[in-house]
Amino acid sequence: MKMNRLIATTAAVLLCAAQSSPAENWPQFRGPTGLGYTTEENLPLNWGGPDDHNILWKAPLTGAGHASPIAWNDCLFVCTAFWPADVTDRREVIPQHHVTCYRTADGQVLWDSLVPPGPWLRTDFRSGPGGGYAAATPAADDARVYCAFGSSVVAALDFAGEIVWRKDIIPYSFDVTLGSSPIVYRDTLIILCAMSKREDSCVLALDKTTGDVKWRTPMPDTGFGHSTPVIIRVNNRPQMLVLASGMSRADNALKSLDPADGEFLWWCHGAGDVASPAYGSGLVYFDSGRSGSGTLVDPTGAADVSDTNIRWTISGLPEGLSSPTIVGKYLYRLTRPENLRCYDLATGDRLYSEKLEGISTTWASPVADPKGRLFFANSGKSFVVQTGPQFRILAVNNLGDPSHPSPAVADGKMFLVGMKNVYCIAGKK
Repeated sequence: MKMNRLIATTAAVLLCAAQSSPAENWPQFRGPTGLGYTTEENLPLNWGGPDDHNILWKAPLTGAGHASPIAWNDCLFVCTAFWPADVTDRREVIPQHHVTCYRTADGQVLWDSLVPPGPWLRTDFRSGPGGGYAAATPAADDARVYCAFGSSVVAALDFAGEIVWRKDIIPYSFDVTLGSSPIVYRDTLIILCAMSKREDSCVLALDKTTGDVKWRTPMPDTGFGHSTPVIIRVNNRPQMLVLASGMSRADNALKSLDPADGEFLWWCHGAGDVASPAYGSGLVYFDSGRSGSGTLVDPTGAADVSDTNIRWTISGLPEGLSSPTIVGKYLYRLTRPENLRCYDLATGDRLYSEKLEGISTTWASPVADPKGRLFFANSGKSFVVQTGPQFRILAVNNLGDPSHPSPAVADGKMFLVGMKNVYCIAGKK
């Protein structure tokens, strides 16, 4: 068994660390841009059914979570939480924290590693599968995989599944769970820690080699949030968009920081919690995901841009825990119950509001491909919609294993995480 483990981990190192092929990796929540865009043009529109159409493979999960999968070269990484069968009260035991590496070609498990839990024993399990312990999506670069779990711990693993470093996140007055996903920027791993106790809120940047703190930007006037930061380029300069304001509007709900040092560039009033911002056509759209209003802002300003750079606001948005997407001239927003809205990006006018009848979750964020197709894909009932000012459904699919993670896309394949299995969707070559 030791020899089999050695062979498997050696294979994983060679596969994951191999020089990147022309195919695009999916290294973090919502892919390489953090905005849900893929360069893959030939993803299948249909999958599943009695003949498992276009399902290249499926593999069982250990535990559950709503962390989304990520892909790096020939490896797929999934984070889950697992309570052994003898645990009778989950409020008294922190579950196992699993990071599992699957081979993208066939779903073989190359390794399954345990991250020692952090200090936070949680008792509020409203955040869904895995009790919210596995809510944050991992991130990867050419050397390591980085993960965060709801016990308030962050860790880096090498491509053999060995822990390189591990750090507790303290303090940990997160609301319900640690829902923000880590992102990699140059030599840092960045995590939004927007807390229920505002005095604890900060953006934390760790040295990705050692886990040591490189910089920390306090945000004592920021309410809780679970969104993931997004890095964009404006006038050839990187900006990191950070969105959090608790359950209310705030003068600085959306902040732009320099991802190199955490210095504030500008901020804007609005609301933010679970949904990450969208960026397209040089403009940023954001809302909280908890219902209310949405805002479109020009990101070229400085300091408080609330009175100068807001293009429009919309009201009456229902709850939608997924993130919005901009494709061309249009903004798309999936909300409860089963409702897809399309807005004119220039004016904020609503062009349509239509049902995605029976979609399994409005938590999973969509993927947009170069052909203008939006994949509202999950491991249950999914929809593929053609972008444009008219509502047009291209396909409806159902794997019968519904859960909340967003899809990952790489090398012509789409990966979905359910409650029971991981699925690889790919057309025949």
